[in-house]
Amino acid sequence: MNFGNTRTRLATAAVSAAVAGALAVSASPASASASSGYVNGGGSFYDDFADEGTLSTTSYKDTNATCLWQIILYAEGVKESNGTQFDWDDIDGKYGANTAYATKQLQRAWGLTQDGKVGNKTFGAADDKWNPSTRAGELEYRSTGSTDATKYKLRYHGSRYYFDIYRTASGKYRFYHKNVWHYASYKNNSGCS
Repeated sequence: MNFGNTRTRLATAAVSAAVAGALAVSASPASASASSGYVNGGGSFYDDFADEGTLSTTSYKDTNATCLWQIILYAEGVKESNGTQFDWDDIDGKYGANTAYATKQLQRAWGLTQDGKVGNKTFGAADDKWNPSTRAGELEYRSTGSTDATKYKLRYHGSRYYFDIYRTASGKYRFYHKNVWHYASYKNNSGCS
């Protein structure tokens, strides 16, 4: 029996198993959040939004996910259909013509196709706006009246404003708007107006 060949084969098998295991873990896709009912993430928060459901005038049009998108439009300082800046009063969780127009303006600024829909590329472009130098990704332990007391505080830096948002231990995004905590939900009947 040749021990050199046996050791080589065992070493090769062990390395192959380790590589296959690492690939299986690292290749796991981000969660398909629309099907979970929430804007949701896991692992790194820099790639959470690219797999979200499409927001538009016909899809998830009256939801807190739309409200979150409108806060992004506000933070980016884009223009709305009447030529003024998309402002705080425009954040109502209803994806109408004004939100579609402002989305097109942001898509143009980001070099994306201007279709007025928040699909994977548009929502995914927002992933680049998390700033790690300003407490982003800071783990906090604070009770919010729910079972998701452990959460990450993240800061979104828009072209004009910034805002803080939380990702709970289960991956759901929460934001504070009009003195109320909201989950970024895809369920109809937005509570953010």
